[in-house]
Amino acid sequence: MSADTHITKRKDFLPITEELEIYLDQFGRRFSLPATYQDLRNFTESYPLDDKEGNPTHWSSVLYPREVQKDLYPRLTSIYSLLRTGDLQAVPHLFVERVDYCEFGNSRPFRVRVVNQYNDNYDHFYVKTADASRVYGLELEHLLSPNRINYLAHSGTLVEEHIAGVPGDVFIRDHLERPDVNKVRIAKEFVKFSERCFIRLLGDMRSYNYVIDITPDFEDVQYRVRAIDFDQQSYEGRRSLYLPQFFKENNPVVWLCSKYLNLPTMKQYQEEERSLIARRYISEHQRITTLLTCMKASPREPIEKVRQLASELAEYHHSDVFDSCASMGAIVERNLEIMLGRHTA
Repeated sequence: MSADTHITKRKDFLPITEELEIYLDQFGRRFSLPATYQDLRNFTESYPLDDKEGNPTHWSSVLYPREVQKDLYPRLTSIYSLLRTGDLQAVPHLFVERVDYCEFGNSRPFRVRVVNQYNDNYDHFYVKTADASRVYGLELEHLLSPNRINYLAHSGTLVEEHIAGVPGDVFIRDHLERPDVNKVRIAKEFVKFSERCFIRLLGDMRSYNYVIDITPDFEDVQYRVRAIDFDQQSYEGRRSLYLPQFFKENNPVVWLCSKYLNLPTMKQYQEEERSLIARRYISEHQRITTLLTCMKASPREPIEKVRQLASELAEYHHSDVFDSCASMGAIVERNLEIMLGRHTA
């Protein structure tokens, strides 16, 4: 497949509106954090970070002056405790081993590695600049996908838990051609993932923006494709950007779908996914309605992108319900109604 999926520049950060702040308070996402994104910016040195095979990554480990580190690291373990247990009290046997920084992508995140000194087990969490698009994306993932999302927001800072899995680009490079990989199941899950993205209009799902969650089953292995980047939640104007199969980075998986799945089977998997999303939509209808109201209340997206997406979706769905949409929130609302319609009636 080919389409115009080139994103020409970084997206603009959209501010957290007053309505969204109220929503975050109401649903337990907003907490006063002991450290902010700007606090982590005070590093003085950095060095490139390779993966365990020695391949370069987009990440660099950063170093802080001794006095800054001594003050900052306990605050970071307190944030980890709050994220995982709801308690701000730092756990004495946890310590920050490393802080990494990534300049690649929109959010320029920090990744904090926390280690348990009793058993050397480690975990990660991420600290990012708060962006309304990303918050909407995280919430829609939590409410409509099979995946629960844990994050905190406050005063321009967003803290997110680590989403475990093999990065899509690594999976395609190192795993896809292994003889023990069930290619039919991979193809099936990619079709379902694409359907989830398009229904809620999550864009830019190139291979490095999702992971493959691999779970051993009693006879085989189950796979789930999970988004890990939510910056492009209903922001761009081109419909093709919300369809993962149009990104060239995903071509090897798209080829699997073409080889192992016929059209009726693909449609079956799409209908199965719509039915599951519709059940979640009905169950969480009040909260989703509140979220969409926030999205529509103070739109900050470029109006030309709103008009373009409304036009392209109107053409795709053969419907005029998008004609009156003045925000991306309204477009998401209409797209959900159209694509889930018969399952929620």
